[in-house]
Amino acid sequence: MSGMRLRRAPLLTLLLTLGISTAEARVRLGEPLPQHPWTAAAQEVVVVYSHDCGDLGDLWSAVLAAGLPVRAVNAEGFPSPAPAGVQAWTGEAATTFARQLRVGTYPTVLLVQDGRIMNAWEGTFSGKLE
Repeated sequence: MSGMRLRRAPLLTLLLTLGISTAEARVRLGEPLPQHPWTAAAQEVVVVYSHDCGDLGDLWSAVLAAGLPVRAVNAEGFPSPAPAGVQAWTGEAATTFARQLRVGTYPTVLLVQDGRIMNAWEGTFSGKLE
């Protein structure tokens, strides 16, 4: 089981410690999520992405390994698959959600606790979090 914890730690550590600097932040930490179609969990990860993000395999692997409920938001009107077992929210409402969050770059990963954004990470993902 300790091996699982080691796998889970990097993404959560990244989200909890790095976040986005206040000067660059567009997503506002501490704010509630805009209206969405899922039942909120006490703690969850929301991945907001678009069709032009490239290969998100490593990102999805890290997010799924975190052990939290994962919400996929496929914005900008071009369907792009989420991993097996994750239902992607698509369409105009998903794009509106991303814009209400003020997402600046796709993909954006949000750590959400009790419906509020605790931390955020934006940009490309190389598979290495150091």
